[in-house]
Amino acid sequence: MLITAVEPRRKAMCALYIDGEYVMNLDARTVIENRFDVGREIDDEELHEIIRLSNERRAKEKALWLISYRDHSKKELTDKIKRTCDEESAEKAVERMEELGLVNDENFARRYAEQLLFSKHNAPRGAVRQLVQKGIDRELAEEIIEEIDFDPCDGIRAVIDRKYKNINDEKIRRRAVAALQRLGYGWDDIKTVLREYTEED
Repeated sequence: MLITAVEPRRKAMCALYIDGEYVMNLDARTVIENRFDVGREIDDEELHEIIRLSNERRAKEKALWLISYRDHSKKELTDKIKRTCDEESAEKAVERMEELGLVNDENFARRYAEQLLFSKHNAPRGAVRQLVQKGIDRELAEEIIEEIDFDPCDGIRAVIDRKYKNINDEKIRRRAVAALQRLGYGWDDIKTVLREYTEED
């Protein structure tokens, strides 16, 4: 097989042509470093190897780009990279990020748990559910949530004060209760806090 053209493409990619036919887009740096120049004869093994190297580099670059914006759990990062790369390359890239200390599920879970409880006003049960969805082990999620000093009644008050000002209006009250239950709050805590608002009136 003869490389007949290598044409630049967007996002640091280039199009590889073999025997006059377009084959695929590859990472440009990988192509340059492996001297895949026009006029070079290659075999199937070399082609598969350059595809693997290209995929691995793209997966690592995607991983670095994603974690430069915010923390990710291993599962979340792997799932996002898999949208543009193969599963094996995605998993390798995330393992490398973990080795470098750029991805750490426990650290991620601690930071995200605080955010879920104090900014997003989830109940502890709801926060555990959200952490598990992000790929955090349930036992670790429960342990982390348990360590945080959080009063569910404070969380309920925060939601009501922010979103449900006229809580004594029956329709608004029902909406508030449904929203609080979706956030993982139990009826006993909700009832306790609602009683406070009734007493205020």
